[in-house]
Amino acid sequence: MKKKYKCLVLDHDDTVVDSSASIHYPSFVEYLKIARPHLADKYTLEEYFEKNFHPGILELFTEEIGLSEEELKEEELFWREYVKNHIPSAYPGMSEIIADFKAQGGIVVVDSHSVTENIVRDYKHNNLPTPDHIYGWDIPKEMRKPMPGTIFDIMERFSLEKEDILVVDDLKPGYDMARAAGVDIAGAGWAYDIPEISRFMAERCDYFCKTVEDLRKILF
Repeated sequence: MKKKYKCLVLDHDDTVVDSSASIHYPSFVEYLKIARPHLADKYTLEEYFEKNFHPGILELFTEEIGLSEEELKEEELFWREYVKNHIPSAYPGMSEIIADFKAQGGIVVVDSHSVTENIVRDYKHNNLPTPDHIYGWDIPKEMRKPMPGTIFDIMERFSLEKEDILVVDDLKPGYDMARAAGVDIAGAGWAYDIPEISRFMAERCDYFCKTVEDLRKILF
């Protein structure tokens, strides 16, 4: 029997909007030209996706590239400014899924490493239904993915049980968060086709969606 989820916890970048290839990766390269010129041509888009997947963007900056705390702050300011002037497009079909899920009484929460104000802007620009709550990069570090704190907060905030929640995410931090919280996860595989990531998510997630339509089939 198909599960009827009460809450959809949506990642933002490369899950709801097509943003890494058009915004985050170019911003990353432009910052490296300033902070680490010798590394500016080192990472391809595919490698950027792979590093985001594992070990994660913060670990890439600190452990591999070696940014200091001060440089991390500079990079975040650079990224915020870049994102202000570039708006990603939502994947076709996402607006309808969110609207239909909310229409049947479902709760939609965004849980993302993007800044909250940019998530709000992206939803408005793409005419996406307004989420019931947003957890962005602005929340305390110890609450961000892959930590499960936001899921526990959602359960308390909306009086939900673990079985009521489905996380939809394209990367390992989202998977780790869902597993740590004990909730189901659907891997979002429509943004790119990178074997390492697809294989990991397909083998370990409760569902793996190659297309947005695959997600619809899970929910309705």
